Amino acid sequence: MPSRRGFPSPPEPLPTIFVVDDDASFLSAVSRLLRAGGYEVRCFASGEEFLRNPPGDRPGCVIVDLRMPGLNGLELQEALRSMANALPLIFLTGHGDIPSSVQAMRKGAEDFLTKPVRKQDLFGAVQRALENDARERSQRARQHELQARFDSLTPREREVLAQVLDGKLNKQIAGDLGTHERTIKAHRANIMAKMDVQSVAVLAQLAQEARFSARNHQ
Repeated sequence: MPSRRGFPSPPEPLPTIFVVDDDASFLSAVSRLLRAGGYEVRCFASGEEFLRNPPGDRPGCVIVDLRMPGLNGLELQEALRSMANALPLIFLTGHGDIPSSVQAMRKGAEDFLTKPVRKQDLFGAVQRALENDARERSQRARQHELQARFDSLTPREREVLAQVLDGKLNKQIAGDLGTHERTIKAHRANIMAKMDVQSVAVLAQLAQEARFSARNHQ
């Protein structure tokens, strides 16, 4: 897809399913199943091994066992939550219990499945996790884009923007900032151009999305 400047955007990497389980035979079986379903898969024999090879910003999801030597599934979930771009996590365990499943779901697990798992249940959970990951990535990209627009404003433009968002007229802003009304008009034009908007209503909406606080720039 072309970028805003007309240059082609780099291709998105394919989603990867990261499977973490200390049972070698299960790890082999589930990876074959997922690959047969068209997914790219990476396997890890422990939570520690996975954390030594983090996914970075690669799209995907994590399938993890609950009980493992060393770092268990819940502890791995906690470690994942501290990452900047945490992937959705699916528990797949032969030792499930209600307290563990409740704790996992409360902390944001995508699903809690038990072994042996039906193919349609596993694939359904994976698909939901990947869709959730895609939504989160889209939201993060949107936030980064908006933040970049606001970061492009000069300190004076930020002061003017803060007063525009407060509903003040150019004449009032000029009086408050001790400058000429035509200067404020120029600043407003620059702000609208940098933010790529045509109206103050849309500008206010973007400011809200980016959590731009008028009070912090007055």
